[in-house]
Amino acid sequence: MATLLTTISFTYSQEASISLDTFPYHIYPQVNDHQPVLSSPGMFRDGNEYVVARTHDEQYAIIPVTLRNKGGICPQLIVDTLDFPHLAKTGLHSDKQLDSIRTITGRSLGEITRLGRPEGLSQAGFMAEDENIISVLKGDNQLVKRLGLTHPQLAKPLFHVLNMMDMDLKLDRWNMARHQWANITHFYYNDQIVHVTAEDTKGGQKSIFNDGIEGGFFIKLWRELKQEEILHLKKHYNHLNEDQFQEMVDRLSSINTGEIQPQYIMRYGFYEGHTYWRADPIALSFIFGIKTLDELDRRLKGNLYQALLKHYTPENRVQ
Repeated sequence: MATLLTTISFTYSQEASISLDTFPYHIYPQVNDHQPVLSSPGMFRDGNEYVVARTHDEQYAIIPVTLRNKGGICPQLIVDTLDFPHLAKTGLHSDKQLDSIRTITGRSLGEITRLGRPEGLSQAGFMAEDENIISVLKGDNQLVKRLGLTHPQLAKPLFHVLNMMDMDLKLDRWNMARHQWANITHFYYNDQIVHVTAEDTKGGQKSIFNDGIEGGFFIKLWRELKQEEILHLKKHYNHLNEDQFQEMVDRLSSINTGEIQPQYIMRYGFYEGHTYWRADPIALSFIFGIKTLDELDRRLKGNLYQALLKHYTPENRVQ
């Protein structure tokens, strides 16, 4: 693999952490009959993170989800330092560095684009037919900057989901007959209720980069819009027809993903282009309660519909 990888770390405020000495709840795999009065996600004083989730049996689980490189579904703290030193240092790309690179992980940009388009390494594609790897990296980097976030911040919630899944896989709480994760129905994240379904697939998805990453899970994440959010969208986007409005809502509030996407975000700042598998930064921010709908709309200057649907063609990036 022609790349240098580095491990990143997150820092947290000790003021927001919880001491295990006085912790009044059961920690998964034990469960609680009532919803714990806890921030979710949260952190114990020993540095380990957790997320509160609800089980199929209507009980509440406090599930450890700390990001790690070993022992889980996939490595979670790796950034491609050789190709993207600015990303490794700051959590965002430098456009100047993106303009100067000719390969990623030792593979040419042209080859990555060819493999990533529909009917390349996957039928749906990792980017749209009119997009290329650099236009997508630049477009989403500009978008994430506009949202006031970094790529590791947006990868982290997806890794938390993978770590909840991994816990149930190890506990044999995965429906192997149906190839489904049926134990957790939803979880709580930044005061939002996030619904989740997941399944393992029979085949594996190869990566468009020379990085050894493979995909074997399909995960759907979504949250229901609150009444005030629906009213906000109807007020500010009343120029859209019914189909356009519904497409905007769907792209804002749901994501189809797997274990490849968060690794791509963390390593390369790559959310995939405008295809079925896109982990859109706007949707991640909304679903996981990182940004409110009002804040998203302000930061995007009232262009939420366009920001969600407009392709990153080389001539048509986020301005």
